[in-house]
Amino acid sequence: MAVADDSQSWPKAHPRAVTAVLSALGYVLVVGAFAGLLPLPTISRDAVIFLGDAIAVVNTLALAAIVAGVAFIKRDQIRKHRAAMLTAFALIMVFLVLYLVKVGGGFEKSINATGPIYYAYLVMLAVHILLSALAVPVVLHAVVLGLTHTPDELRDTSHARVGRIAVGAWGLSLALGIITYVLLNHVYGWEPRHALLLLVATTRPLVPTAE
Repeated sequence: MAVADDSQSWPKAHPRAVTAVLSALGYVLVVGAFAGLLPLPTISRDAVIFLGDAIAVVNTLALAAIVAGVAFIKRDQIRKHRAAMLTAFALIMVFLVLYLVKVGGGFEKSINATGPIYYAYLVMLAVHILLSALAVPVVLHAVVLGLTHTPDELRDTSHARVGRIAVGAWGLSLALGIITYVLLNHVYGWEPRHALLLLVATTRPLVPTAE
């Protein structure tokens, strides 16, 4: 029992360390997929398209869960808030798996658009990617605190403050990701590009997208 208690108390006493480790792992996996360093299977064009659609569905469900979680906590419905936020987090884990397979085993999509629409798309995509990266540690920190503390104990932690930041960054990132998905797949169309790290260029490149 003592060993079990110690194993449970360490994450509770060191939530920032747990957050740092999990965040670093997530970043390594994504960079490894883009760089082709992960042993992921090669997938077909149809599989890439299917995974892109599946990712959009998963992200939409995750955003809905976040909105529900915010509504629940405003009504002081803590159990429902916890369930909604953990559902959203689980969906993001599903997204990560699908995304790694899609990027590491297939290719990225580049939008067929020109002029202001193209540059507006670039801005949305850049903000989406930036927020996705920045949201990782705050989301994980909020989740770690929520899983290791009781509701009463959470009142004495930074959970509420970190949670508000996480919801803002996470929710906006998901919303922009869904918009870019619609523009890319159902409005302007796309061309394939093999997965590479996102490069900023002044000329019109085939720009990879996160969806």
